[in-house]
Amino acid sequence: MSKLRVAGVGLTAVAALALSACGGDDTASSGGSTSSMAPSGSAPMSSSGSTGSPDGVTTNADVFGPACSQLPQGSAPGSLDSMGPQPVASAASTNPLLTKLVAAVKATNLVDTLNSQQAITVFAPADPAFEALGEAKFTELAGKPDQLAPILQYHVVGKRYDAKGLATAGSVETLNTAGGPVKIEGTGENMTVNGAKILCGNIPTKNATVFVIDKVLTPGTDRN
Repeated sequence: MSKLRVAGVGLTAVAALALSACGGDDTASSGGSTSSMAPSGSAPMSSSGSTGSPDGVTTNADVFGPACSQLPQGSAPGSLDSMGPQPVASAASTNPLLTKLVAAVKATNLVDTLNSQQAITVFAPADPAFEALGEAKFTELAGKPDQLAPILQYHVVGKRYDAKGLATAGSVETLNTAGGPVKIEGTGENMTVNGAKILCGNIPTKNATVFVIDKVLTPGTDRN
């Protein structure tokens, strides 16, 4: 199997992520092989975060952030009660904050891969994170999953962390190890992920803790 190329992926690759998102629908679909989302380095997956909550698992009471109020309430699709029992890609497919990211995941056939992981952390760019990217860039790299996949890998950590665990860790390796570690600064409402603000954090799903963030993380370019 050929290795995904990470070097040289910049703004245009992020644009491809946004373009792929524009063509998706709201329901996650099956497809893809587990190897597509495998770490690009040697970092193994583990079943829990090493700090904070012993297993990185959160509850609805732990959720925080200014955008959390935008989620549906009660047991409606996309609500905390609805997402909690579902694996992460399926849960995200109903989240109104993440329609473009979900479409990008489907475009690279990574739905089944994400759903099958046992315990991960997902930094999920909200839809407005894509608004500054122009249509020309969207068109330029449409249909290039070999460049889109490393971007998505850079938003997934092979351990499950809650916000406290992330703050204690200070930095975490993503599945795209070649992209460099993601830097965590601040705590609670003031926490940032490579400078991205957390819009709604500690969202529990069956196999992941999700942090909705306000920008797309680009491998190799967001580090200090």
